[in-house]
Amino acid sequence: MRVTVIGATGAVGLPLVSQLVERGHEVVGTSRTQRRAEVVLELGAEPAVLDVLDGDAVRRLVLETRPDAIVHQATALAGGIDFKHFGESFAQTNRLRTEGTDNLLAAAEEAGVERVVAQSYTGWPYARVGGPVKTEEDPLDDDPPDAVRETLEAIRYLERVVVAAGGIALRYGAFYGAPIDPLGDAIRERKVPIVGDGGGVWSLVHVDDAAAATVLAVERGRPGVYNIADDEPATVREIFPALAEILGAPPPRKVPAWLARLFVGEFGVVSMTELRGASNAKAKRELGWELRYPSWRQGFRATYRSLGLERAA
Repeated sequence: MRVTVIGATGAVGLPLVSQLVERGHEVVGTSRTQRRAEVVLELGAEPAVLDVLDGDAVRRLVLETRPDAIVHQATALAGGIDFKHFGESFAQTNRLRTEGTDNLLAAAEEAGVERVVAQSYTGWPYARVGGPVKTEEDPLDDDPPDAVRETLEAIRYLERVVVAAGGIALRYGAFYGAPIDPLGDAIRERKVPIVGDGGGVWSLVHVDDAAAATVLAVERGRPGVYNIADDEPATVREIFPALAEILGAPPPRKVPAWLARLFVGEFGVVSMTELRGASNAKAKRELGWELRYPSWRQGFRATYRSLGLERAA
C-alpha cells in the first residue's frame, strides 16, 4: 500500500514509519520542519513538510501522492503536558484534531483515499463511574473537569467525523518508550508524587506496540474505534513505585489531594485518583494484534535497561 503518515516524527510516527517500510509499504511521512523531514528520509520513507492546518497544502499533498491510506498522528505535545494548565497545553493539538482532521478528510474524499486512521486517546476521556476497565462500548465522560472539557470535545469530534467517513480512531493508552520520556524523567527527579490513594487506573502502551497496532489498522482494520493499550491496566500507586525502582530512583512522595490540587489543579488530582483503564480485547480480536510487551512491567524493564537508566544489579 501507499501510506501517508501525518506527524511522522512523533512518538508513534517514527516507529510507525519504520514498521510500515519494513512490511513493504510505500510511505510518505510529513513533519512540520525540514530538519525533521531528514529523519523520515533516514527511515526509508519519502519526506514532506506540511502544516496540517493549511487546507490548501493538505489538498495538494494528498492529490499529488494519491495514498491508499492516511494515518493522522499529528499533535503538538513535544513540550510535555502541564496538568495545572492542561487546556493551554492542548490548545494547538485540539486544532489539529478538529481543523486538521477536517482538512485531511476533505482531501481524502477528493482523492478517493480508501482508509483514514486517526490518533485518539483512552483513559481520562472515559466516564469515571463503574468498573476500573472500560471497553469501546462504554460512555465517555459527560461531566469532565473544566480543564479538559475542550480537549475532550476535540477528541469526540475527531472520532465522530473519522468513523462517519468510514475511518478508524485508535484510542491509545499513555505512551512510554519514545526518545522523549517525560514520565521517566519526572519519576527519576521525584517531581511526580502519588496523590491521595493513588487509585486512578492508567492504561499504558509501548510506542512500538502502538505502532504495530496502527499498521494492522491500516492493513485490515474495520471502521470504528479501538482501544490500543497493554494487557495490564494498573493504579498509579502500583505504576509509579515500580518505575522508580527500575530507574534506581527514590520512591515517589505521597501527598494529600488537597495539597496536590494547589500545584497540579483539579484534573491533576483526578488523573491520579479517579481515572479508568481500557480493555484491549477488541483490538487483539479484530486486528490480530500481538503485543511485544503485554505488560508495562516487562516494557519498563526492557525500555529503561536499553536506555542505560536501570540501576546496576
